Amino acid sequence: MTILVAVDLSEASHKLLDAARRVARREGGVGAEELRSRRSPQGTGDGRCPASEPDGSKVYVVHVVEPDPEFVGWGAGPGVVRDQVAEGFRRERHAVEELAAALRADGIEAHGLTIQGPTVAALLQEAERLAAELIVVGSHGHGVAYDLAVGSTSSGVIRKSVVPVLVVPFR
Repeated sequence: MTILVAVDLSEASHKLLDAARRVARREGGVGAEELRSRRSPQGTGDGRCPASEPDGSKVYVVHVVEPDPEFVGWGAGPGVVRDQVAEGFRRERHAVEELAAALRADGIEAHGLTIQGPTVAALLQEAERLAAELIVVGSHGHGVAYDLAVGSTSSGVIRKSVVPVLVVPFR
């Protein structure tokens, strides 16, 4: 199974990794059994996959960096601004790689990706490119008023995704 985990690099990102780890390892992650029986012609019909089936799960830890509307390109602004933006990207990329490395240390094939664009659209485009079978997102639980005013990445992904979405609450 190919799993895309959308992280925001907050402390709560580890909860998303735990959920993805459970699904990838088949340790009873929420919905994992149902997802496997639907995707696998070898399913047993009772929601379980045969024990002899190789796992082969791949987890992609994805962080989206939204473009800064004030920063149009590398040619704009003084060199110090470009250096600061580049350093921020490097730090974020390193943090994503550390999250992927934690999964690899547990024997799970994992890759870290840092992409740029509007968050929901970029995640869905990356999920399609990777042929993801599950997207794992988090919910900070800000509430309806916040989601209406500011928007919610998890809500946007749920509304527009064509693959199952696992929402992990951060409360």
